[in-house]
Amino acid sequence: MIRKLLTVPLLFIATSSFSQLPKDIIIGLSADLMKTDNNTIFNKAQIGLEGNYFFTRSFTVTGGMEVWTSDGVSLVSGIRWYPVEEAFVRARGLVGENDFSIGGGWTSPINASLKFEAIGDFYFKGEFSIRAGIVYIIRRQ
Repeated sequence: MIRKLLTVPLLFIATSSFSQLPKDIIIGLSADLMKTDNNTIFNKAQIGLEGNYFFTRSFTVTGGMEVWTSDGVSLVSGIRWYPVEEAFVRARGLVGENDFSIGGGWTSPINASLKFEAIGDFYFKGEFSIRAGIVYIIRRQ
C-alpha cells in the first residue's frame, strides 16, 4: 500500500521542471521581515546564512546557521525541492533552537548570478515567519 502511495509523488517529482544544474551551489543571506514571536519592532532579529548544493536538478541539501540577537546561534540542516524554477518548498532542522521548520519560497533573478528570495516558514514550536534575502549562484559546469 505504501509503495502505491509513494508512486504518484515520485513520478511527479521525476517529471517536474528543473531550476539549476546538478552540482550548482547557491549561497544565501536572509533576514526575518516578520515573525509571530516578535512583540516589538527591532526587539530581536533573526538572520540566516545558508548554502544549498544541487544533487539533482530540483533537489538541494542545505547547511547553514541562524543567528538570533536574543537567543544565540543554531545550525541548520535541510532540503529544498524546486517544482519550478521560481519556487521551492523546504524543510529544515535547527540544532540549538531544537526546532523544525517547513516552508516555501519564491525567487526572482536580479542578474545571471544573483537572485532575490522571499520565504515563509512555519516552525513546529508554533511560530510563523516571513523573510527576504539574496542568493548567489556558483555554477559548476
